[in-house]
Amino acid sequence: MEPVGILMDQLREIGRSAIELTPQILVALVVLTLTALVSKIIKSGISNLMARTNLRQSLRELATLLASILTWVLGLMIAAVIVFPGLTPASILAGLGLGSVAIGFAFKDVFENFLAGIIILFRREMRIGDHIECLGIEGEVTHIAIRESHISRTDGQLVIVPNSMLFKNPVIIRTDKPKRRVTIICGVAYDVDVDEARSVIAGAVEKCETVGKDDKPIQVFAQEFASSSINFEVTWWTGSKPVEVRTSRDEVVANVKRALDEAGIEIPFPYRTLTFKQPLPIAHQETD
Repeated sequence: MEPVGILMDQLREIGRSAIELTPQILVALVVLTLTALVSKIIKSGISNLMARTNLRQSLRELATLLASILTWVLGLMIAAVIVFPGLTPASILAGLGLGSVAIGFAFKDVFENFLAGIIILFRREMRIGDHIECLGIEGEVTHIAIRESHISRTDGQLVIVPNSMLFKNPVIIRTDKPKRRVTIICGVAYDVDVDEARSVIAGAVEKCETVGKDDKPIQVFAQEFASSSINFEVTWWTGSKPVEVRTSRDEVVANVKRALDEAGIEIPFPYRTLTFKQPLPIAHQETD
């Protein structure tokens, strides 16, 4: 038989098989259409149900996504069995098990971020709106997705961070508590009475509106003998957001400087004393 004849026979066989499978394909398309409809209904129902709970928005989205995935997996399995009657749910699951090994190696990073995202979503410590720092990246958490998280830096730039990075590395959550301790160093001259300077500094800090005075004390400690001053460590508590910390530090520094000036207490700058091995000659300039 000629090659052209063989090819034509194969095409006829394929066409005959396609015609025989047409009813099954149509039924499978109907199943997929119903699957899409059922998926939308389930997503809407779960969204309405989750809206009545106190769960975070990210967890609600995760529950809706998982329900949609399960619905589509079930619908695709039913459609496959209809088109290929020889398939059984057991054989499909076995094939998925073998294929998942190869897919797992190929998409290792994707699945790693996916699992890390699920764990992060169930964490209570890191929430949307928190200010965090991880590996030099600092900013506000604006979105937590399955594979990535969005960090908005204070300069307006958006950083998209893989969830595995946030899961495997230490994360500093700056807004975990409503209040945060702030520290500055203030130096006074050596001829100033230490107790008087401490009292003036503490009084200036207490007058600041941004300083918390409820249950966290203001602390002023003489810290060290510096090169040209006695340094005080001044600590207080204020709001934990970065802008609140900067605003409070600005107010405290301004108030302390003003109070020390009014009390006549010097805030020294570094002094330098120069010595020479031999006396320096002093030249006198004659004037007319």
